[in-house]
Amino acid sequence: MKQVDLHTHTTASDGTFSPSENIQRAIAKGLNGIAITDHDTIDGIEEALFEANKHEGFECVPGIEISTLYNGQDIHVLGFYIDYKNQAFLSKLKELASVRNKRNKMILQKLNELGIHIHESELEDKRHGEGNVGRGHIAEILMEKGVVNSLPEAFDKYLGKGKAAFAITERISPIEAIQIIRDANGVPVLAHPGIYDADELIPELCENGLVGLECCHPDHTIEQVTHYKKLAEDYSLIKTAGSDFHGFRNGEVFHGDLGSCSVPINVLEKLKNKRK
Repeated sequence: MKQVDLHTHTTASDGTFSPSENIQRAIAKGLNGIAITDHDTIDGIEEALFEANKHEGFECVPGIEISTLYNGQDIHVLGFYIDYKNQAFLSKLKELASVRNKRNKMILQKLNELGIHIHESELEDKRHGEGNVGRGHIAEILMEKGVVNSLPEAFDKYLGKGKAAFAITERISPIEAIQIIRDANGVPVLAHPGIYDADELIPELCENGLVGLECCHPDHTIEQVTHYKKLAEDYSLIKTAGSDFHGFRNGEVFHGDLGSCSVPINVLEKLKNKRK
C-alpha cells in the first residue's frame, strides 16, 4: 500500500537534511510522498517541490508547523497544502520568526547563567539560509560542547518544559494558528497531541476549524495512538501520522526516521477536499 509521511523538517528550520535530501531519503525508504512542515517557515518548500517533480508518482505536500501557546504549554499546529506564496501569510510568518528569535535569546541567557556559555553567533552559524533556528540547534551545540551526550538528554536537562533553561514567550494561540492556515487555503491539523496533556483543547479547536489529528507519532505510546484515533473518530477529524523527522545529529535520529509513522496515500485526497 502506498504510504506518506506527513511531518518532516529540513535545514530550513531545525532539520539536518536539505529539502531535496528529505525527498531522496523518502523515496529510498519506499514512501510515495511526504509533507515538508518546517517550524514557522516555508523556506524549504520550493526546493522540495522541485526535487519531488523529478520522481514520477511521488507527492510533496507544501506545509508548515506553527508554534503556539496555550496555558503556558507549547502547542504545534500543522498546516497542509498551504498557499505558501500568499503575502498576508508570509507577513504573519515574519512576526512568528521574531518571537522565535526572542525565545532563543532567553534560552541562551539562562544557559549562560548556569555556566554553559553559548554565544548568539554560535547559534546563528547553525542557520541555513533564511531558515529558522531553535531548540534543536541549541541541543546540537550542547552536544558539541560535551554538556550532554544526546538530544533527549539536552531536552530532559535543559530545554524541555520546566527544565533549567526552558523559556517561554508570548505567542499566538492555537486558534489563531488555525485561522492563519485557513486564510492561506491550508488544512490545519493538531500535531502530536500526546505530548501536551491538553486533550480538553481538542473540542475547542474543532469548533474553530481544526480538520485533523496527528494520531501516530514516534513520541506517542501504542495506547496514545489508539486513544487519539478514537478521539479523531469522535470529532470527525482526519487521522494523520508523521515521523517528525529532523535528520541526524551525532548519528542520532531525533523523534523518528522517515516513514516510521505514515498513512495511506488516500489521506492526501481527504486533506485536499478540506481546503477552502
